[in-house]
Amino acid sequence: MRRRQTILGLIRSGPVRSQTQLQRLLRRRGLRVAQPTLSRDLRDLGLAKTPRGYVAPEGGGTRFVPAPRREARLGRALRGFVLSVRAAGTVVVLRTPAAAAPPVAHALDEAALPEAVGALAGDDTVFIATTSERAARALARRLTAALSRPALRKGA
Repeated sequence: MRRRQTILGLIRSGPVRSQTQLQRLLRRRGLRVAQPTLSRDLRDLGLAKTPRGYVAPEGGGTRFVPAPRREARLGRALRGFVLSVRAAGTVVVLRTPAAAAPPVAHALDEAALPEAVGALAGDDTVFIATTSERAARALARRLTAALSRPALRKGA
């Protein structure tokens, strides 16, 4: 996490034109990273390469990360950590093992599901605010179905 936060900070603070330049900047901050790992970080952070260098999505969003990749990441997080899914009014509650809620909430926020307004993680629980009780029930069904599927699909 620290490495990726540092990468975002570097990209946002000035032009970074190549992975080699980024590796040097990271090394100056005490972070050694192999090129394949750096490539994966750039892809997972949703950074785009432009003629002026790498750029990050506005507001820390995931505009540059393709929806299928975000959905696949969410599916992996759900299958790997979620123990139960339950709608409660306009909220969907996910239960996870201890310390697993934050990465699940991050994957949910990153997926930008239309029914979800936002997610809040504790240690072993994620609360997802939705737009209505109906949306909460639909989202709960969708997430429950995704627990056993290889990828999350709209309408699942």
